[in-house]
Amino acid sequence: MNDGIFKEEWLTEVQNAQKRAYTPYSNFNVGALLITEDDEYIYGANIENAAHPAAICAERTALVSAYANNKRKFKAIVVITDSPEPASPCGVCRQVMKELCHDDMPVYLTSKSGEVIKRTVDDLLPLGFSGKDME
Repeated sequence: MNDGIFKEEWLTEVQNAQKRAYTPYSNFNVGALLITEDDEYIYGANIENAAHPAAICAERTALVSAYANNKRKFKAIVVITDSPEPASPCGVCRQVMKELCHDDMPVYLTSKSGEVIKRTVDDLLPLGFSGKDME
């Protein structure tokens, strides 16, 4: 991936995030690497729970951690899954990204194959509704 933004080191970093996943039920590990505008890395991993609705995805883990630490401006997010091909974030994660990130922020999707697909928040949730629409 050479789009002038993506850095190859992000692949190693998102793989490290994926290793932090807690998935005793699905064994499907997902990692997220959120990059702030200051090039700080915020890691996320999916965390499962026996009460399945209490589980949280990697993308939301990273975004919630960022907001909890007063980080609000992001350059990109990289998401890795155990799938053979890159997989898209779930609908809830797309909605949270729509709320907390700018619409043209790059979302890089990758997998164990190493293929990287670039989308934007708006690509993932076109015509989405967020607090930005209420201003």
